[in-house]
Amino acid sequence: MTTAAPPFSWRGIILPAYLPTLLFSLGEGAIIPVIPVVATERGASLALAGLIAAMLMVGELAGDLPAGWLVARIGERNAMIGAALLAVTGVLVALASPTNWALGIGVFLLGLATAVFGLARHAFLTSYVPERVRARALSTLAGVFRAGWAIGPFVAATIIALAGSSEPVFWVLVASCFAVVVVLVLLPDPERVFGAARLAREASASSGNEGALALGEATTRADATEHGVFRAIVVHRAVLARIGTGVGLLAAIRASRTMILPLWAVSIGVPPEQAALVIGVSAAVDFALFYVSGQVMDRFGRLWSAIPGITGLAVGHLVLAFTHDVPSAVAWFTGVALLFGVANGLSSGVILTLGADLAPKANPAPFLGAYRTIGDAGQAVAPLVVAGVTSLVSIMAAAATMGVVGLIGAAMLLRWVPRYVPRKRR
Repeated sequence: MTTAAPPFSWRGIILPAYLPTLLFSLGEGAIIPVIPVVATERGASLALAGLIAAMLMVGELAGDLPAGWLVARIGERNAMIGAALLAVTGVLVALASPTNWALGIGVFLLGLATAVFGLARHAFLTSYVPERVRARALSTLAGVFRAGWAIGPFVAATIIALAGSSEPVFWVLVASCFAVVVVLVLLPDPERVFGAARLAREASASSGNEGALALGEATTRADATEHGVFRAIVVHRAVLARIGTGVGLLAAIRASRTMILPLWAVSIGVPPEQAALVIGVSAAVDFALFYVSGQVMDRFGRLWSAIPGITGLAVGHLVLAFTHDVPSAVAWFTGVALLFGVANGLSSGVILTLGADLAPKANPAPFLGAYRTIGDAGQAVAPLVVAGVTSLVSIMAAAATMGVVGLIGAAMLLRWVPRYVPRKRR
């Protein structure tokens, strides 16, 4: 043990890392549950509504590598401001034309904007936060996302009840994005805050501690960013194929959960305001457990968070598959939504933490780009699978399919995490 631990302050990362994320995720949390509802109100079938909702994940996947290049080129704050304005553009496109094509394009643009937030925050905290509190810091970041997703559906339910329509909810995201811009303009540049941490990390690296390069230093590698990501895929292909695939399946079943709950509500006839309320309660339970997840990972190891989380999500999908046509379908829907909240909360931050654990300490960004691409691929493919299976067979078959996917992911993580991320003795 060394006494030259890098300085760390929770207060130092709240404003630059957490506050903009909370504002943006609140807007997202409001509109995500109503996207399928708006699509069906515009005449979409259940399968098409699922496809439109999936465009959020597709946009996020398409934006991962460009987001890394953008942040490296123009800095975190400028990229975040641009992302907020891009999200506003997406909402305006969706509202300007009452067609499902416009809605799909707008949701895709929102996904591109989301990619910038995710990549910038992950690399920021990977480099800044010391290992002893890494899981708690990254779980807190995940918890901030969940806070927005927990508050957003309640805001959506209130607006729907007052307006009698779902489309006005989209203006919540517009207001949230403008609040993000105001915060980022008024706060000191997060790169300056991070610069002090970078110097501390470099000093500690010279004495044998883990070291990391700042996101700001990525500007000196801007021309090599793309090549760095592909090189990282080659060099780390074994861990990406094993743990990366398991993480991708976890991301897939998480994405399925956010999509299948509103689709299920539409399918069994739950009123939109009631569905938004149930999903909001689920998100609140999810949010309440984020710090517990970080404590568990820092104290007992990553598997104690990952396995209960992915297994609970898989079981919830399987339960839905067999309760669609029962008389108490609404009660089962509510119970599974709560189970999803508990399971997802228990695994809060585990994908971010595993990525930070596995990333090369001297230059984490290229590896994280490849790692996040796999996870986002799972997020993007899962809704497409749900939409496709729903169209070809039924929504019950889609839920069963994703339940099996979750069990396979649990087996992979149980097999490979102990090998690549062994639990350190305290």
